[in-house]
Amino acid sequence: MDRRKFVKGAGLLTALSAFDSPFLNASSLLGKKKIKIVNSACVYEREKLIRPFGFKGGYLTELWQTVSNMTTASGISKTGIATQSVLYGDADLFSLHSEAKGNSMMHALTTKALDLVRQTSFYTPVDLMDQILPEVISEGKRITGKTDLNINFVYNALVSLDNAAWLVYAAENNYNSFETMIPRPFKDALSHRNDKIAIMYQIPYGMPMQDLLMAAQKGYFVFKVKTGSPGTQSEMLKADMERLSLIHHTLKDLRTNHTSNGKLIYTMDANARYEKKESLLKYLDHAKKIGAFEQILLIEEPLNESNKENVSDVGVLIAADESIHDEESALNRLDLGYNVLVLKGIAKTLSLSVKIAKLAAERNIPCLCADLTVNPILIDWHKNLAAHLSPFPGINMGLMETNGDMNYVNWNNMLGYHPGAHAPWMKAKNGVFELTPDFYQRSGGIFEPSGHYENMF
Repeated sequence: MDRRKFVKGAGLLTALSAFDSPFLNASSLLGKKKIKIVNSACVYEREKLIRPFGFKGGYLTELWQTVSNMTTASGISKTGIATQSVLYGDADLFSLHSEAKGNSMMHALTTKALDLVRQTSFYTPVDLMDQILPEVISEGKRITGKTDLNINFVYNALVSLDNAAWLVYAAENNYNSFETMIPRPFKDALSHRNDKIAIMYQIPYGMPMQDLLMAAQKGYFVFKVKTGSPGTQSEMLKADMERLSLIHHTLKDLRTNHTSNGKLIYTMDANARYEKKESLLKYLDHAKKIGAFEQILLIEEPLNESNKENVSDVGVLIAADESIHDEESALNRLDLGYNVLVLKGIAKTLSLSVKIAKLAAERNIPCLCADLTVNPILIDWHKNLAAHLSPFPGINMGLMETNGDMNYVNWNNMLGYHPGAHAPWMKAKNGVFELTPDFYQRSGGIFEPSGHYENMF
């Protein structure tokens, strides 16, 4: 089968769900009711970070929490939340403006997208996103003045309204759990129930080594190293290698009961900063030289998206993240030897993530869930995704990143905004989230309203 014809055909099937077709009963296939949004609104709240947070060669000092509310024709009103990250969405755009300007442009795009939602009936959030995405992309280019705007900026702007759409879709169809609201075509890919999720503890630029020791003492055993340091490619590589030496020297003798050999696990995330595979291989050669290589589980998105070099021979798992925009781009990365897919429901919408999860499951490709320094409620949106994926190879549990607790000034107050603030499944224990039956019964609290965010309207 020609895979591009397959992808286009799959896209057509999804698109048909938006219409009353004589050939496809979309309401029975993907959802029970056609939903109309009659009112919507969008607000935001600025949250300061403890220290400048570095990745992609840049630094953040605050993150805007965007909140979108939708009301359906039948009177159901639901609120969705997002964390904006312009640096993740489009690093070039981020560098051209102040943080506030970049955030205001993303927020303006969210507001415009909500206008489009009021003009668009839908059966499921997946077909809603398919319908509005082309025009949202055009609006994003107009608002930012950037003709080559990265689509991840657009997806990030859609997260709060996508989450609101999932909640109204669930309410309209009387679904009361994450498992029941997932449309039929995607259920098999999200049919697992992990008892535990390993937490990827993030190491950004400049984090003191004492913080790593404290994290290891608390039981964290998967450490995610932010590579792609600021500067030219040669400066970046030199700094990344020196940083790895420092980190490995700090952690190499520590042990955990979560791995077969007792050693801690490293993952790396370059956020597409490496221009050539040659540089990546030099970095890995350095890892071998210092004895860190055998502890590297995977590397996320090492090469920039335009790089088409095959990475199947580098000796570690290579994950695709920023370069995944749809099923076809995911297949393109798999063709180049990438063998892990990163799901970012909190950065690129749950609607896109269920599509990628389906593709991965059909090809037996493992997935992990990476963070965007999101708030506590969004952690549990993402935790639901990680909880229902197949266990990650080598650790036999789900795998996800969360780093908000180490980065937000106001984190303790933000925890209080979560309707399940004191639930045991919210707390990290020995480097993992333990998913109790209560977690699955309440779906991590995502269907329960947050007074703080609801009152913003």
